[in-house]
Amino acid sequence: MIRTLIPIRFVLVISTFLLTVLLYVDRACISAAKRDICSDLGFGMTDFGWIMAVFTLGYALFQTPAGKLADTKGARGVIAGIVTIWSFLTATTGFAWNYASMLIIRFLFGAGEAGAFPALSKVVYNWFPISERGIIQGINFSGSRIGAAFAMPLVAWMIKEIGWRHTFLVFGAFGILVGILWYLLFRDKPENAKYIGSNELDYIKMNRQQSEPGPKEVLQFSTIIKSVTMWKTMVQYICSNFTFYFSLTWMYPYIQERFQLGLVEAGFYTSIPLVAGAVGNWLAGIMVDAVYRNGKWKLSRRLPAIIGFAFSAIGMIMVTQVSSPVLSVAFMALAVFGADMTLSPSWAFCIDIGKENAGVVSGTMNMAGNLGAFVTIIAFPYLFNWTNQYEPFFIICAGLSLIAIVMWLSMNPEKSIKREIQTNNYF
Repeated sequence: MIRTLIPIRFVLVISTFLLTVLLYVDRACISAAKRDICSDLGFGMTDFGWIMAVFTLGYALFQTPAGKLADTKGARGVIAGIVTIWSFLTATTGFAWNYASMLIIRFLFGAGEAGAFPALSKVVYNWFPISERGIIQGINFSGSRIGAAFAMPLVAWMIKEIGWRHTFLVFGAFGILVGILWYLLFRDKPENAKYIGSNELDYIKMNRQQSEPGPKEVLQFSTIIKSVTMWKTMVQYICSNFTFYFSLTWMYPYIQERFQLGLVEAGFYTSIPLVAGAVGNWLAGIMVDAVYRNGKWKLSRRLPAIIGFAFSAIGMIMVTQVSSPVLSVAFMALAVFGADMTLSPSWAFCIDIGKENAGVVSGTMNMAGNLGAFVTIIAFPYLFNWTNQYEPFFIICAGLSLIAIVMWLSMNPEKSIKREIQTNNYF
């Protein structure tokens, strides 16, 4: 019988955490490189807005197909392929020579990254007991925030030392290596892994969520989209991403240009809200699991999300009332902390209602959220050009957080989307 020093699923979550760190390091590079790219290639503010936005468009459009692929083919090959593709396109970004080439590369880059989190949802469904689902999702998403926070000062320093083109090449080469290692070491289910102990395997099988009885049925997007629950899930995730994606894309140039900061200094300021987001993920994950273990499944999803959106709304309103970089970053940190408190319950909720279709359900939610992110990235520069003020954008973020709270008040994780569709004859 195999014995391990620590449970293999704990090693796995460290691996998925590091994977999401890399995911967002590569994604956030473009924001930290804004000044140099615009200077070299002659882009304006709205031009660069479209470059960042077209990534989220590609990312959004391929979420559901990639999630469905993970459901049918397994997360091992899908994640390995995704990491390799996005890393190749990270490196290719360094070869962009004009506006059209940059738009095409970033759209394909977004499409290449699309299945990462839906496929990770499939990993969580197969490998982790339901009572650990909240903290696992919190850890995974905190990696994305830490990756982005780490990227801002690191990329600024690397650009200063080796230039923006070589910086993208370095990150791309490293990512291809990670994709190969994932394929060699990971297995889709613990039953297929020779390195897991029998006691841990029995524990996982006994305590993970069980599939619906009867033959497995892959839900189609055209069917899922008829679900009222799915629409509520998508709306609240749009609201969450509207706030978060500002921190990932426009916050660095906003802080740098509004308060006239240097490259590395602005990078450190920008990293603070992202670290706060990581803390929000951990706290929400712990809260989700603690409330669930007390027998309150609905509350375990609703409470962290509602608290998070309340913090997000307060933070964004307060950003409009201050004029120093320290206070602006502090209230932005509160807003991102709150927005990221909503991620663990959102993704746990998708696995709850999706079950064996967790990949396609979570992919559909993430598709909607990233369409919201697309609007965010475009809205910020255009609103500023129209009003010559930053405040309208932040007020919109706060209002959307309040709408999300209303959505969560009636979302029920105990009723699977398959059962809802069958009950209401949506087929």
